Amino acid sequence: MEFEVQYDRNDYCVSKPIRILIPIVLFFLFPCACTQENQITRGDAESYNNQGNAYSEKGQPDQAIAAFNKALEIDPKHAGVYHNRGVVYGRKGQYNKAIADFNKAIEINPKDAEAYYNRGVVYAVNHRDDQAIADYSKALEINPRYAASYHNRGVAYGRIGQYDNAIADFTKSAEINPGYAGAYYSRGNAYGNRGRYDQAIADYTKALQVNPNYAAAYYSRARVYYLRKEYDKSMEDVTKAQALGYKIPADFLDNLRKASGK
Repeated sequence: MEFEVQYDRNDYCVSKPIRILIPIVLFFLFPCACTQENQITRGDAESYNNQGNAYSEKGQPDQAIAAFNKALEIDPKHAGVYHNRGVVYGRKGQYNKAIADFNKAIEINPKDAEAYYNRGVVYAVNHRDDQAIADYSKALEINPRYAASYHNRGVAYGRIGQYDNAIADFTKSAEINPGYAGAYYSRGNAYGNRGRYDQAIADYTKALQVNPNYAAAYYSRARVYYLRKEYDKSMEDVTKAQALGYKIPADFLDNLRKASGK
């Protein structure tokens, strides 16, 4: 029984509009390079960028893209806008456009850890795990405290069967962000695939302590209990998962009912 290590395909980071890509000190060193007209132009581009982010948060991707397009007409070197438009394209499933925008954002600002992370998400969604791992690793070179990059790199390692590397990354993610239930859940799945069931149960339990409504953690713990022939505990977790709206696979339910006699 294989435990699938999962990630959220909507798990993108949006580039914050307040980020200034040109160091402020340049305005003092070269005052003639920042005229009032240039300030207004930059402000207009940032205004459209903010509009795009607002539309994106409201679930209006087409309007968001239109706003980002307008921002780039005004300021074609705004890395944050390419980044944010790439996020919207990614959420729409337009992955080639998303990758092109993240490429452009990285070209303009190669120190943008979030752009590497988000491009990694797109690669992972498309099962290009080696490229996803490379991008998450680059994000971690720039920001060694990037818990989400450790987690998602762990997911990619798990999908290619490198469970020890996956466990190490999930552990690091949990150390940096102990309030993220997904890190414990994912590490539990990796332990499950290693046959280390006691540790898997402990991690699912920890995930549920952090997030008591984590239905997938109940189901995954139920599967481990089933493998350990602890059928009553397995059924109890199945019931809790179902109460939270989780759809239990019919074949697992049938096997559990036969084994438990219930």
